[in-house]
Order: sequence, then structure tokens, then C-alpha cells
Amino acid sequence: MNQPQHTSEHQQSASVDLPRTPDYDAWPIEVPIASVASTPRVLTVNWQDGRVSRYHSVWLRENAADDSTINPATRERILDLSSLDAWPEIAQATLDTSGAVELLMTPEQRSLRFHPGWLRAHDYDNTEDPLAPLVPVETWLGGQDKEPVTLDAGGWTTTQADSPEEETILAPALDALLRHGLVRLRGLPTEPGTLENIAERFGPLRATNFGTLFNVRAKPDPDSNAYTSIALPPHVDLPTREYHPGLQFLHCLENSVAGGQAVMLDGFAVAEALREEDPEAFATLTRVHWRYANTAKTTDYVWHSPMIVLDEQQQLLEVRIADFLRGPLMTDFDQVEEAYRALMALQQRLREPRFALRFTYAPGDLVIFDNRRLLHARDAFEGDSGHRWLQGCYLERDEVRSRYRIVQRRRRERELAEAGQA
Repeated sequence: MNQPQHTSEHQQSASVDLPRTPDYDAWPIEVPIASVASTPRVLTVNWQDGRVSRYHSVWLRENAADDSTINPATRERILDLSSLDAWPEIAQATLDTSGAVELLMTPEQRSLRFHPGWLRAHDYDNTEDPLAPLVPVETWLGGQDKEPVTLDAGGWTTTQADSPEEETILAPALDALLRHGLVRLRGLPTEPGTLENIAERFGPLRATNFGTLFNVRAKPDPDSNAYTSIALPPHVDLPTREYHPGLQFLHCLENSVAGGQAVMLDGFAVAEALREEDPEAFATLTRVHWRYANTAKTTDYVWHSPMIVLDEQQQLLEVRIADFLRGPLMTDFDQVEEAYRALMALQQRLREPRFALRFTYAPGDLVIFDNRRLLHARDAFEGDSGHRWLQGCYLERDEVRSRYRIVQRRRRERELAEAGQA
């Protein structure tokens, strides 16, 4: 076993010679390394705050940042571990003058260097939940006097993309979407096409059979209940797809009708209430696959899925609730009555006022919500009392997570530049 290698004052403060990382991110050195030691298959890092981290030699070899491991232009891996002559092992581990870890790896006799900030951020030995979300999910209830998280977006259309000024709106909007599944932007222009300008700052738009941008207003010969003046029950959009859209944007261009209040429910809050109050119904809805169908005149989308979908940790991943888009249930004969009992237990809770958040769209409002978590609905409105025009589009959840990471990366880059670590 290699003896521990300790840092000096010079090593702790040096940064100009730090190695690159196998990604494009910025990794601040919040805690320097005190010493390192190794066996052939494990590197042990002792940090100055007392934490001890262990990294397997094979993991280190695959995650190196040299030109034999990644393409320096793309930061994508080019190494095939199975092409090595033997299992990668550590022959020697030291700290260099920048405070980085330097390893001599066999059988290649290759020297590899690792950035201390990157190592600390990827310390899988001390991570309780490596799959934890970027922002903690917080469920919420509705009720009177409740409002969505609301941000002033006036002037955003004239703000340069990817600028610090843009991030003053984008950062809290992304946080609200990841945390609450819902955010409202106010003060935007009411010209058609404004939506596309704003939505593209989050990511690429997803086209569907309703188009890339769609207009939500009453029209003759409608191909969706949304294009009428009738009330809409709580639902998610397009559960008939294998992967229904992750985000929905609705921008109000005009609203002078009587009625037509928007209604939002946190589907995760409803599901958690069902899990606590009727665990058998909850379990049934996570198990039985329902048929979702949209059999329009020119399209025919069908998908089967549980109504409540959990991840491997039994945490809520998505809900698929849309009564008007459910086709005939096709499941085991003995499960049918229990499935419908569970469905009705859920439906009863969807009508409870405790879950409903009601608000009226004002011209210039843009409401963005997680379509695989939130349920949206609408009160009926009087079609001849005025005009109600919303323009909508879909994006994916991935775009919010990607933009959030980029915003955080740029914040760290600015902080590192100010601290002289860039």
C-alpha cells in the first residue's frame, strides 16, 4: 500500500496547473485534499475537513480526462475498458503541486491526473442517494388565496440569451419548475410568437399532432375538448403517448370571457394523499395498466401504462390521469373491480377543494408546468361573453434539467473567476 501523500501550503493554494475534467463543468475546490493513499484497486483520499473518500481503480481509469480516455474536443469517452491488457490498477498515487491527484496506472504505465474539486463532487463513497433530484421536490396543496410562484418577465424578450440578465429570471423559474412543477411569468408581450421566443430559452420545442405551437380557443369542428368552451376535468396532456410531454407552456394572448378560470392540482400531492389514506387503491393504480387512447379522425394514438408510476426507490415519477382519454380497460378479469374501485378513490380526491389552485389568466401571463406531474383543468366559460386565446407548446423535462445545470455551471464559472481559480 502506498503511504499517504500530504499537501503543502503551496499545493493548497495553487490552481493554475489544475488538470482538466472529463466534462465542461466548473468544479470549485471548496475543500483541499490533505493526503492520499492507495492499494492496487482503491484510491483513498483524506480531505482537510476530515472526510475520507474511496475510489475504485477501474472507475478512475474510465473517468480520466486525458486524450486516451476522452475526445478533448467533445469530452465524450473513447476508451474501451475491455481493450486493456489487464484490469486497471494503481501503481502509485501522489499529490502534485497544484493539489491534484496523480496516479500511475498499470498495465499501461500511464500517468493520470484528477481535479480535486471534480473528485469531491463525484464522491460516490459518501453519497446517500446518487439519483437524488437536482432540486428537492416539494408537493403543495391549493385552496383560497393561493397563487403560483410568479415572476416578473417584462422585458425578457429584449434580454440577450445566455446573459447574466436572462439568468435573473431563468434561474428562479427553473428552480420553481423542478421544485413545485409550476411557475407563472407575468408581463410578457401579447403578440403571437412571443411564446416561441421564451420557450426556446428553455430548450427545443416538441411537435405533436397539434403542431409545434397550438392555439387554445373555441373553434368550429374541434378535434379536442380544449378547443371548446366547456369545462375540462383535471388531466395531463397526451397520456396516449409512450412518453407524454414533460412540460407545457400556456401563454395568454387574450382573455375577456366570463368564467374559464384555470385550475391546477399537484398530482404528486394527490397521489401521496391516496398512498396515505387508501394504500390498497394506491398500490392498484401503480400496478394495473390502463389503456389511453386518442382516436381522432386522422390520428390513432394508444398506450398502456399505470396511472401512477414510481421509480426504483418507490418515489413518484409521473402520473397519467385523463378520464376523457382512457379507452376500455384491458386487464386480468379478477383485477377489473379492484381497478375501478381504486380509480374512483382517486377521482373523489381530484374533486376535493384542498388540492385545487385556481387563478385567472391575464393577458401577458405565461404559465409553465410539469405535464407528467401536474393536472390542469378549466372552468366552463361563456363563449359569447368575450374572447379567450391561449397559445401553447410542449417541451421535455430534460430541457429544464439541462438548462438548470448550465445556469449553475455559469454561476460557478463566475465565482471561480472572481476567486482566481478559473
